[in-house]
Amino acid sequence: MSRRPASPDRDADADAPGFELPLRLFMAFRAIIDETHARLAAEGHPDFRPMHGFVFQAIGPHGTTAADLGRRLGVSKQAAGKTVGVLERLGYVEVGADPADARRKVVRLTSRGIDALARSARIFEEIRTEWADTLGTDRLRAFEADLRTMTPGELWRLDVPGWFA
Repeated sequence: MSRRPASPDRDADADAPGFELPLRLFMAFRAIIDETHARLAAEGHPDFRPMHGFVFQAIGPHGTTAADLGRRLGVSKQAAGKTVGVLERLGYVEVGADPADARRKVVRLTSRGIDALARSARIFEEIRTEWADTLGTDRLRAFEADLRTMTPGELWRLDVPGWFA
């Protein structure tokens, strides 16, 4: 992952304009996600997209219905169903009857979906290690602690797709 050094014409001690903070945070998020997906593609998951990770988390280990998936993601049942269709064609999820209620269809991750999740978790750890190597472990830990202080406690907010729309 390549990172540019700070601009030499900006005084490191000067306050950046307020709009820069959310853009830098988003750029950091984007850099991590883009690198993760490049590595996933190289490891056999070329069709895996950033939104799929949110969908996988919303599906969870026991599966969910398209309606519940839509609610968790902040999108319509139809949009969730369309995404499920794409993921099913790619082999990441399967749709089957709910053993507790045959009228309901449950979306579950396939072994391919679980593989993509496991690989992405490992890749996130590798990228975090690279950031620690670049910034220093203590600085990265302090940065992470500061982010925990400044952000809501709910780590798994899955409604990002709906929020962005």
